[in-house]
Amino acid sequence: MPDPRPGSQAPEVDRRSLAKAFIASLTGTSLEWYDFAVYSAAAALVFPQLFFPGSDPLTGTLLAFSTYAVGYVSRPLGGFVFGRLGDVIGRKQVLVLTLLLIGVATFLIGLLPTYATIGAAAPIILVLLRFAQGVGVGGEWGGAVLLSSEFGDPRRRGFWSSAAQIGPPAGNLMSNGVLALLTVSMSDEAFLSWGWRIAFLLSAVLVAFGLWIRLKLEDTPVFRAIKERGDQPAAPIGDVFRTQGRPLLAGVLSRIGPDVSYALFTVFVITYATTVLGMSRGSVLTAILIGSACQLATIPLAGAISDRVNRRLVYGIAAAGAAVWPFVFFPAISGGSELLLIIGVVVGLALHSFMYGPQAAFITEQFSVRLRYTGSSLAYTIAGVFGGAVAPLVFTALLSSWGTWVPVAVYVLVASLLTLAGLAMGRDPDRAEEEAYLVPGSPVTPPGRVAT
Repeated sequence: MPDPRPGSQAPEVDRRSLAKAFIASLTGTSLEWYDFAVYSAAAALVFPQLFFPGSDPLTGTLLAFSTYAVGYVSRPLGGFVFGRLGDVIGRKQVLVLTLLLIGVATFLIGLLPTYATIGAAAPIILVLLRFAQGVGVGGEWGGAVLLSSEFGDPRRRGFWSSAAQIGPPAGNLMSNGVLALLTVSMSDEAFLSWGWRIAFLLSAVLVAFGLWIRLKLEDTPVFRAIKERGDQPAAPIGDVFRTQGRPLLAGVLSRIGPDVSYALFTVFVITYATTVLGMSRGSVLTAILIGSACQLATIPLAGAISDRVNRRLVYGIAAAGAAVWPFVFFPAISGGSELLLIIGVVVGLALHSFMYGPQAAFITEQFSVRLRYTGSSLAYTIAGVFGGAVAPLVFTALLSSWGTWVPVAVYVLVASLLTLAGLAMGRDPDRAEEEAYLVPGSPVTPPGRVAT
């Protein structure tokens, strides 16, 4: 990674290593979100009947989404455990462990007997596997972001760190593509009986590829420099809570709006469009598929733009747009138009892209270099509990209680306002500490400094 300061002697990283880091970051988060997208679709379409029988359809959906939420609630544990390890032993080793944990849990869900076969043990095991998924994801994101961004030019961190952010649409694209193919190639009875399992079992392919890439990769230049100086934190979690309180809160709040918006346009829209508007499952999955495909371009574009324009400004404009869009989206699709549904989902996910693209860089830049993995992981996972974990449950409960989309849109508005507050609390990039680590012999800001 060339140091941008004239006369500096920061070591360079060859383009091949940078490309491998980008791919390693992308494949891990793609698997993560493939798993979560398959699970969320299954929670809406098949889990109520297979794992929570004997209740009305809405209650069954709520119970299925409850297990979906477990995957978010367990994330802070992964953030605590793996985030700490990432700052102490390195990014690469931790990312191998998280990839294995996510992949094995997802594969086992595909093999899990249903309630009809093993009774109450089925939903209990489902919850445990979902919990394991969440623990792995809690440690995956922070490391995946650092893996690509710490190999790349820090002046282009928005773009390089977007590798991890492309994971959600890539995972959604793969999962909804697989589900769409399965639904058109078999009857509803076959899909409900065994077809849905194929989507979970295919995760083994992504795990194998991701492990092959990650095991061949060195750790990041930044972590190697920290290790050479003997500057790994002894108690990174305590250091974060003691010295990085404001950055942590800024990171948490900045994620809530994007998480809630994403849940609306990739999870709740399936339930709303099929049960309230009577639209076909295939048409809704097609809309999500198209929106996710567009995000493969808009997320790195947003990250790149945030490298040239103030990152918080790009993020904030998108958050304001996301706050307003549901008030346009729901009336537009009320007539059941498939075209308007596609346009609405594409626009909603584009607004999400311009929050999510700069998000990884924004969050990591809030923390001291030696506490990045822990701080970023905690911000990501804590926000997930208050954002993505409860959003599908809240959406469904609001719709059930009020019988209208308006409270759902207000909920998205409030979440977006919280994100704007987090951006206002945050700081712009300060690359001096990272550059000092990379230049041999340079003095480094004392460990445990408070980010301003």
